[in-house]
Amino acid sequence: MNNGINKLENYVHGKWITGDGDGQTLFDAVNGDPVATATTKGLDLGAALDYGRRVGGEGLRKMTFHERGRMLKALAMHLSEKKENFYKVSYHTGATRLDSWIDIEGGIGNLFSNASLRRKFPDLPYCTDGEPIPLGKAGSFMAHHLLVPKEGVAVHINAYNFPVWGMLEKCAVNWLAGMPALVKPATITSFLTESVVKEIIDSKILPEGALQLICGSAGDLLDHVTSQDVVTFTGSATTGHMLKAHPVIMQENVPFNMEADSLNCLVLGNDVIPSMPEWDIFIKEVRKEMTVKAGQKCTAIRRIFVPANLLEDAYIVLGDALSKTPIGNPLNEKVKMGSLAGHQQRKEVRSNVEQLLQTSSIVFGDLEKVDLIDANKDKGAFLSPLLLLNQQPFDDESVHTIECFGPVSTIMPYESMTDAIALAKKGKGSLCCSIVTADDKVATDFIIGAATHHGRMLVLNRDCAKESTGHGSPLPQLVHGGPGRAGGGEEMGGVRGVKHYMQRVAIQGSPTTLTAITNTYQQNSKGIPAVIHPFKKFYEELVVGEQIITAKRLITSEDIDRFAELSGDHFYAHKKETDFTNTMFDEQVAHGYFILSAAAGLFVDGSDLGPVLLNYGIDELRFTKPVYPGTEVHIKFTCREKIPQDVKEENDIPKGIVKWMVEIIDDTGEQAGIATILTMVKRKENNT
Repeated sequence: MNNGINKLENYVHGKWITGDGDGQTLFDAVNGDPVATATTKGLDLGAALDYGRRVGGEGLRKMTFHERGRMLKALAMHLSEKKENFYKVSYHTGATRLDSWIDIEGGIGNLFSNASLRRKFPDLPYCTDGEPIPLGKAGSFMAHHLLVPKEGVAVHINAYNFPVWGMLEKCAVNWLAGMPALVKPATITSFLTESVVKEIIDSKILPEGALQLICGSAGDLLDHVTSQDVVTFTGSATTGHMLKAHPVIMQENVPFNMEADSLNCLVLGNDVIPSMPEWDIFIKEVRKEMTVKAGQKCTAIRRIFVPANLLEDAYIVLGDALSKTPIGNPLNEKVKMGSLAGHQQRKEVRSNVEQLLQTSSIVFGDLEKVDLIDANKDKGAFLSPLLLLNQQPFDDESVHTIECFGPVSTIMPYESMTDAIALAKKGKGSLCCSIVTADDKVATDFIIGAATHHGRMLVLNRDCAKESTGHGSPLPQLVHGGPGRAGGGEEMGGVRGVKHYMQRVAIQGSPTTLTAITNTYQQNSKGIPAVIHPFKKFYEELVVGEQIITAKRLITSEDIDRFAELSGDHFYAHKKETDFTNTMFDEQVAHGYFILSAAAGLFVDGSDLGPVLLNYGIDELRFTKPVYPGTEVHIKFTCREKIPQDVKEENDIPKGIVKWMVEIIDDTGEQAGIATILTMVKRKENNT
């Protein structure tokens, strides 16, 4: 304790430790009262990284993707039960309930989303990447790409605006990949991050060493990173470039992912007029992006481009909408916009606004005055929403380079969509961009024209507005990052995001060897002869590579005729009376789907009620050679891959998905077709 103020703890080496000395005092953004102090002085950060690599990394790498995914789900459920405690702490950051919802439940939502992503991966600690690559004509030599977890630590240096989401959206991805994390949140809001980490550690859901936390200065942390570590940074471009140029980062070639401030924009399409629903959508979106989190979002709209003939109408209506936003103490239910994160942040925003006012003017708001509910403007870090007007966006570079990280946006005119595209790209790289238009041609031209300079783009109109997550909402399924000024990095993005924390390696060898390594059957691998039919085996009893070679079936012209009558498919190639001159076929040819059906008749054993519950689908079906009447076919049927499924409820049948390679072989020994079929297979009753 320091003068009665709570001293934040750091979680390193498997225990909670307070740094030496008093440290930095952290303040309530609403009333200015001290909340806590934070320091990392005296911590051995090199040892912390080593601990993460040895203890946390080893524990996570022993787990499969599915085990790690279930771990994320359990953690998400645990934090959901504790979330009200986080809301209480979050108010000290100046956030309203809605602001905190985005941060807290958005972060927890990332855990849930990445937990579900486990289904895209095998039940192994590692996975293949891409398709197998044949390297020999005889099929005995091939290659594949493998992804294995890196043996380092994911070092996350986060911004102040999302102390929960900023941590969880990154950690969810590196944990799923099998890599531990060391989190360094921005100091001014680290008291909220600490409260969440305490719950995570107390839950004992993560393996020891999977998460470490330092509240305060990063000190010499980056002096100790290695090529196996990954550093991610969210914050100002200036700080990001400084960290990226750190000598150790450069010398060790440490992967560095940066999400930097960017001048994101919204364009009102030149097809939109005030009587259209899209006009109201435009006004609502700008107001929301300016006031949620008091504009302290890396994705917030900083530049607004509207057709020149609607410029005045737009800023008048936007000003009216902004005037209806109650500002003040976020604990008051009437308040819709809280404060900035601190007085220093407000000072920086004001300074940047003053620079913009050299070439722009304020059309709504006041740089010095703000009407508040249940709050004091001198004690709290409050600022009025500020809508600026710049009449010459092509002549003024400052509006495209100076970001006011608060409730500030600049509205500007454009004459044509070509101009709108050029103006959007003057941000020199942004995280996100939106266009509001009812014309799909306008949307297409803008998206294709401006896509090179943006990480994510949203087309808003009456058709999608109701379900749209909005301009600035990062989604764990989509790549979050942007080119150029935005940092050039990527965060999240489904499977893509996980790959940032894994090492890709090309492996070469025989199909049999690569089957053993990947635990996925590779074509031309030596099969394992099945003693009993695979359809009589439970999920756990099946072995990848287990194989049967079926009996043969003669395909006749009568078979083809009957299938045509049954299916209604009378394509010319399936009729024996067709003149096949100048066609791809020599004579009547069997329907591909008939051959697949005949294949099923050869490999299916359904004589008794067995563990196979149902046919789940077909992937990668190809008909590689015509099958003519008089041809004999047989099937090579091989267990290709196994994917476990969780028991979802008490009465759910324990089961898994089994992928089977179906190779249709004709009487010349050549392949006439290939497919992957999926079956749902029961587990043993005592295995839930």
